[in-house]
Amino acid sequence: MKHRTLGPLTVSSLGLGCMGMSHGYTQTGDEAGSLATLARAVELGVTLFDTAEIYGPFTNEILVGKGLKPYRDQVKIATKFGFRINTDNPNDASAGGTDSRPQHVRDVAEASLKRLGVEVIDLFYQHRVDPDVPIEDTVGAMADLVRQGKVKAIGLSEASAATLRRAHAVHPIAAIQSEYSLWTRDPEENGVLDTCRELGIGFVPFSPLGRGVLTGALKTLDGMAENDFRRTLPRFSQENFDANLALIAALEAMAAEKGVTPGQLALAWVLAQGDFIVPIPGTTKIANLEKNVAAVDIVLSAEDVATLGDMLSPKKVAGARYPERIAQMAGR
Repeated sequence: MKHRTLGPLTVSSLGLGCMGMSHGYTQTGDEAGSLATLARAVELGVTLFDTAEIYGPFTNEILVGKGLKPYRDQVKIATKFGFRINTDNPNDASAGGTDSRPQHVRDVAEASLKRLGVEVIDLFYQHRVDPDVPIEDTVGAMADLVRQGKVKAIGLSEASAATLRRAHAVHPIAAIQSEYSLWTRDPEENGVLDTCRELGIGFVPFSPLGRGVLTGALKTLDGMAENDFRRTLPRFSQENFDANLALIAALEAMAAEKGVTPGQLALAWVLAQGDFIVPIPGTTKIANLEKNVAAVDIVLSAEDVATLGDMLSPKKVAGARYPERIAQMAGR
């Protein structure tokens, strides 16, 4: 496994997003399978594992903590705060709104430490920027946690370049996590990637496989549960989904020529965008995990990178990545 750095942390070039093990997508309820996947990831050299209090809510942190307990000295665990979790509707992160008040930051950190069963959180992200709390106040509270030895490094998620600069001026930001893939290029367009390069901040793409679409394995929406989060996204309306399958076919053809899977090709493209980038594809299956990890060894030429970039250019993709109510929470 190759390695990259996120601020003070040295991590595997590819991490594992753990959300889907207990939140967001079609669930299997297979805790044993998830624990086996976590263990196999460690065997393969994966050292960065991503969770959040809102996933479940709370249950994903407990699962990740349980699965990684035997390997604590080998791994880095990232988790997130930033939502006021609505206990009347805990599956809707936005229902309770954002909350990044300093006291809430401290409260969530303490609760996450207990759920994860760890003495320190390796990477603590603000999950979404709170428009009602100055970022300086929030990052100040996060910096206090670092000084107290409860957190090693801090990050933001889906923040704007301007907010990232303000935050970094208060305390070094190790990483920003935002959606980025062949068919979602917002960080290229809004200055976030350029800001990361300039300030030496790591970039952690979530959904680098387009929420499963870029693997080529998702040919129909029929198998999705009614409460699968993707059903709320414009790109997963039947009309848009069908239109986007033509783009995926082109990706599949290029992958076949190279003797790799479409998902591996998509991950290799993301990895090729810079050595400060550490994607965190999620999966619950060991076979998929093994395919994803193998992508770190794929070397693409500059021509390959350009061809792929044009092939799945977001301007060719049908549908926005988020509905308006969620889109408003990104890029603050």
